[in-house]
Amino acid sequence: MIPAAPDEPSLLADILGRLRAHKGPEAELPSLYRVLGNAPAMLDAWIAFAWPLRLEARSPRGLRELLILRGAQLCDATYEWAHHVPMALESGVTVEQVRALDDWRGAGCFDARERAALRLADEVCGGPGASAGCLRELAEAGFTDEERVELVLTASFYVCVARVLASMAVDLEPGYERYLDAGACRLPPGFTAAKLTD
Repeated sequence: MIPAAPDEPSLLADILGRLRAHKGPEAELPSLYRVLGNAPAMLDAWIAFAWPLRLEARSPRGLRELLILRGAQLCDATYEWAHHVPMALESGVTVEQVRALDDWRGAGCFDARERAALRLADEVCGGPGASAGCLRELAEAGFTDEERVELVLTASFYVCVARVLASMAVDLEPGYERYLDAGACRLPPGFTAAKLTD
């Protein structure tokens, strides 16, 4: 495991300030950023790509969060899953949908656009990438060229996130285990959206 970087006043303080401007004054740097802080220029580059992908894309945020959660399941990325469950729920994804991700093809709670995005997650995570049929299905579901680029980038980037997390054995911060079922990328029994504020 690569340990968290020592405080890097210039970069980490700047990133923390930007994070607090977006998430509120109590926000703390996640463990992943603290580990990546060992290579400050790489952390800065990571954020320069990840934050616009998350916050400035035109495709619906909730749909991208479903895609990220499905990818986390396929990559067994518990850190990624635990951090993105609350983001997904805050973006309008339902607890029923999060629970159904294991068997999304057989679930009745996803519309055609969500199914196309989940197929994309499966194909990108399974490699080598999205098929022509998958990209055609995204277009048929009404996604613009710009949105399809965003979705492919999102699915691909979060596979990278999963691999970095696994390689560096990044520890999950206290409190996030409530989004895991016995350490797996599933919601625990009895989980409700009310748990976001508990």
